[in-house]
Amino acid sequence: MDAQENPLSDAAALPDLEPATRRIAALLGQVDDSRLDSPTPCPDYAVRELLGHLTGLATAFRDAARKDLGASTAVSPDAALPVLDDDWREVLPRRLEEVAAAWRSPDAWTGLTRAGGVELPGEVAGAVALNELVVHGWDLARSTGQPYTAGEAELRSCEALLAPAEDGPNGSPEDGPDGSPDDGSDDSPEDGSDDDSLFGPPVPVPGDAPLLDRVIALAGRRPDWQPGS
Repeated sequence: MDAQENPLSDAAALPDLEPATRRIAALLGQVDDSRLDSPTPCPDYAVRELLGHLTGLATAFRDAARKDLGASTAVSPDAALPVLDDDWREVLPRRLEEVAAAWRSPDAWTGLTRAGGVELPGEVAGAVALNELVVHGWDLARSTGQPYTAGEAELRSCEALLAPAEDGPNGSPEDGPDGSPDDGSDDSPEDGSDDDSLFGPPVPVPGDAPLLDRVIALAGRRPDWQPGS
């Protein structure tokens, strides 16, 4: 396949992670220390673990894009609960900028890379990274009482990644690196079929539900989730 035939050769055609990272960064200003122990839609995570996970996955997917396959891309998702370092307010926004920048390179979307200890094609890793950012951005917003929206192109990408979960265990590779990748889940494919994954079985929603609600439901969350529900 030559450059003219490869859609990934056109940087303008590449999915853009920056809107998702900017949304998360904007949410952080409203997360004061009193919220760190609040519950999230991820059953095993309080807000502090969710923030630790976001920091780890941004680091891991940054390195996956760069094909810098070291310790950050090697740890399986179920290794341990994420730990939130004291300097997270400085580190997490910087990591979010770095992961978005890394996936702007067409080279990130080609060849093989690794995330969460799983080897996978670059284009799949990029889609998984976007899905992680969109879904966990929603998790953070909902956990801290903030509004959340996402662009249609982002949501369609997430829907395409998560939709195979409706059919069985042959969906897309699990997202998850977070220094202990995804959602504290495991290193099995992200198909929503693993009850131990923080991306659990899809939740039924009406067929005419908003696209964001359908994506969130495919990721195993109740779109109407609220703290204490």
